[in-house]
Amino acid sequence: MKSTISLLSLTIALTGSAAFAEELAVVGSWSGLPLHKQYEKPFWEDKMPAASDGKITAALTTHDQMGIGGGDVFRMLGQGVFDVGMTVADYAVADSAALEGFDVPLIATDAADAKAMVDASRPLMDEIFADVFNAKVLGVAPYPPQVVFCNAEIGSLADLEGKKVRASGRMTGKLLEALGAEAVSISFGEVPGALQKGVVDCAVTGAGSGYSAGWWEVSTHLMPIPLGGWDPVVTAMNMDKWTSLSAEDQALIQTAVTDELEAPAWASAQAALATDVACLTGEGECPTEARGMTLVEATAQDQETARNILVTEVLPDWAERAGGDWGQRWNDTVGAATGVQIDLK
Repeated sequence: MKSTISLLSLTIALTGSAAFAEELAVVGSWSGLPLHKQYEKPFWEDKMPAASDGKITAALTTHDQMGIGGGDVFRMLGQGVFDVGMTVADYAVADSAALEGFDVPLIATDAADAKAMVDASRPLMDEIFADVFNAKVLGVAPYPPQVVFCNAEIGSLADLEGKKVRASGRMTGKLLEALGAEAVSISFGEVPGALQKGVVDCAVTGAGSGYSAGWWEVSTHLMPIPLGGWDPVVTAMNMDKWTSLSAEDQALIQTAVTDELEAPAWASAQAALATDVACLTGEGECPTEARGMTLVEATAQDQETARNILVTEVLPDWAERAGGDWGQRWNDTVGAATGVQIDLK
């Protein structure tokens, strides 16, 4: 009996860490894009297990590999279908119009400004995810700024007037319509075919995303103005799962996401934009294969016109749709950080 007890004790000692290991079911953002390949995948498959000495691992897939829409990710996360979900916040605006206010076009012209905007919005974002999606926000990482690809000749932002343009989000769509374009809603994966067939003349997405997805094959002109903002990708955990973890594991996961996923993605965002533009146009240094799109620089007049529309039309429209005191809360947080204020009536 004594030897049996000793053997049992030894077995528990040897297998204790494995017995209490936590494997998280994780759904990442678009599988073919740089954010997933360079940051999400290495984090969940290598860095998180390493940081926890193998105690926390992940079974990783992506929403496109699962065959579910981006707009379903946080809904399913809240229902406990999986433990962690990562996707563009704009995909979830049908569930909360307030989310649109966290990725406003044209305000952030570089990665530092975009990060400041996200940081200012975090208390509001945390609240929405807890209330609407039963989820805990762990981090926010950027796609590159959402720029304009056109399969038509353009020389300025004014040339979008009368054209059909795929918008990357609802607020971008409102801005495009105010510029005289027809905003079209098409999923990211359907855009190349739509550009090729003339269903749309132009489309807005991240420069790196467009390069990786081959948009240069069906587009001729590139305007690298952040007409669609920076399309932040939120990493969130089901709240029931989060509260079931020990305080130690919560701190471990939060620190790892902040330091090993979120921070590196932001640190490389600005240089990545310059590289992506160079690779799409052949103007500048490209570490891979440069393409030959025509680079169209937005003029100062273009930017002034678009920003005026944003402040006088787009943001007030959003504040009204979001309802409640969201407009004032935005002014007090994001607006204060960016120097932009919504005129609330």
